[in-house]
Amino acid sequence: MTPLDADVLAAGIRSRLIHEVNGITMHILEAGYETPGRQAVLLLHGFPELAFSWRKVMLPLAAAGYHVIAPDVRGYGRSSGTDVKHQDDLRPFGTLNKIHDMLALVSALGYHSVAAVIGHDQGSPLAGWCALARPDVFHSVVMMSSPFRGAVEALPFNTANVAAVPTPPSRIHDELAQLAPPRKYYMRYYTTPEANENMWHAKQGLHAFLRAYYHMKSADWTANQPFPLKGLTASEWEKLPRYYVMDLALGMAESVAPEMPSDQSIAACKWLTERELSVYSDEYRRTGFQGGLQGYRANPSDPDLQIFAGRTIDVPSLFIGGKQDWGVYQTPGGLERVQGALTTQFQGTILVDGAGHWVQQEQPEIVSQIFIDFLKKNSSI
Repeated sequence: MTPLDADVLAAGIRSRLIHEVNGITMHILEAGYETPGRQAVLLLHGFPELAFSWRKVMLPLAAAGYHVIAPDVRGYGRSSGTDVKHQDDLRPFGTLNKIHDMLALVSALGYHSVAAVIGHDQGSPLAGWCALARPDVFHSVVMMSSPFRGAVEALPFNTANVAAVPTPPSRIHDELAQLAPPRKYYMRYYTTPEANENMWHAKQGLHAFLRAYYHMKSADWTANQPFPLKGLTASEWEKLPRYYVMDLALGMAESVAPEMPSDQSIAACKWLTERELSVYSDEYRRTGFQGGLQGYRANPSDPDLQIFAGRTIDVPSLFIGGKQDWGVYQTPGGLERVQGALTTQFQGTILVDGAGHWVQQEQPEIVSQIFIDFLKKNSSI
């Protein structure tokens, strides 16, 4: 594997491979690397994204005085793990091992700590876990678009003296399947063996699939007018768009295909040009999506996270989302838990107008300034 071609990157951003990072090779993009001694900022992307997703905010952060580091997370892009199969061992893709990945990367780059870890989408819970588990290394955290769900509130308590009351299993997925038309939750679909093939070899072509997917979850799709849901019930979840609660019989490629933007709309899309989208489609055409999809599955190592039962994020924290992003509300009450129960130094929620799910790509100037203000408030620069 080689670094990303420099001609797809802005001047001042470089691509390189870091070997022996928790046993893998990790591809990173970085900016502000020319000046030694800077504080570092670590940016963690989501699905189906890459380190490239941070390209529009890296240079402003570097100009503010930081060494900005954006890896392709394990299983994505030019980092190891993209050749994984659905039936392979899930444990390397568990949260604990991904925290280890980030600790090892920070150390490999010559840092004992970073000023902030910032995560978007699937990277948001990873950033939250990094800050919760190692506040001595990750001095602040920004979670974006997907609220962190946190550690379990407590281990079973006093069960030696009082019989535990079992929690009835959720029937939400059965209830979704009984709606008219029948529906299914996208995260559950992403755990299935067929999800990778459906998107990787989409009937409309991979590039067209990604264009429709990114479009439908952006502020450009005018149907994105989200609002808080009243509870985790099928009748509430069916209010979500088809990219979250899909028709039962369809894959994701078919779910987004009807919303493929026109050629005129594509030409007018400044936040994701065809040239930029080609970076994603070229990478995913080579790797497929399974490395990222592993993160949606119940991992055999997940029960080990119970060692953090009751722990909160005790470093300065912030939540950013797009005002037109349903991801902020897809888990009823999730954002409220982040704001209250899961953090002790929460500094606010900012919902950026004119942005859907891809907030740092859709509104990079605003998001960059939010980052810089947060960092200056909470670091020594």
